[in-house]
Amino acid sequence: MKIKLTLVLIIIFGIVITGCKQNEEKVEVQEVKVDLLNDEFPDAKKEIKLTMDSIAKSVQDADIDKLISFHAYGPKFTEFKNGEVRNNGEENEKFERGVFGSVTEILKFDMNDMKIAVYGKVANVTLHTDFHLKFGEDLAIVNDQMTLLFLKTKNGWRIVHEHHSPLKKTEE
Repeated sequence: MKIKLTLVLIIIFGIVITGCKQNEEKVEVQEVKVDLLNDEFPDAKKEIKLTMDSIAKSVQDADIDKLISFHAYGPKFTEFKNGEVRNNGEENEKFERGVFGSVTEILKFDMNDMKIAVYGKVANVTLHTDFHLKFGEDLAIVNDQMTLLFLKTKNGWRIVHEHHSPLKKTEE
């Protein structure tokens, strides 16, 4: 009798397990299509805009260490400016500390016609500068085209490339 009861329990257990497996829901994972070229990435754009505002504030507050912290210096960092040969991160940091560390007064620090284009974890920011900076009694007006290439890092969006060139004046 025990053998028949054991056999019946094994058969019932087998039917229950088989029935449970048949009732399992099949979960399909749908791949989210990301169009790096056309998607806008609005949250990332907001983060980058806040980063740009923080960069401007660091210059206005003469907080050079803060300004430098927005860069991701490393072997891939590059900079072009004024038609000169490419600079690396060390040269960029030395230049920015020297220039922005010597500003005695900021009369104007406008970043005009800013466009932020996000491509996933990389973003390109283009703008026209209208900076009026005093170095003692000397006034420097900087009207450049500027491109900043950002990379999303664990510390936020950081600059990995800069390009500056004079903005051609248009007749008014």
